[in-house]
Amino acid sequence: QVQLVESGGGLVQAGGSLRLSCAASGRFLGIASMGWYRQAPGKQRELVADITRGGATNYAAFVKGRFTISRDNAKNTVYLQMNSLILEDQAVYYCMVTTTTPAVAYWGKGTLVTVSS
Repeated sequence: QVQLVESGGGLVQAGGSLRLSCAASGRFLGIASMGWYRQAPGKQRELVADITRGGATNYAAFVKGRFTISRDNAKNTVYLQMNSLILEDQAVYYCMVTTTTPAVAYWGKGTLVTVSS
């Protein structure tokens, strides 16, 4: 089993920045991909960004150039640096990791990001 602890959400003014963190712990052989998803009220959960163990990244078009995903494999932690936040970024952000063997996806409980005008 894998436990995910997310932190870093909160209230920020439009144009501001936040950094989310997600630390994985528990019993697992290794972590393959790590990523962040978000879900706004009344909308489906959507991918924000993900990153492979080797560091290859993938971003949703709506965050390119504003958000940066990174990970520390030694700490089993993934980060999401969010800059130039806009009102539309307001959502609950969820961390997701996929273990290697077996390949199982685990979700965090989510952290709320509120963007004020």
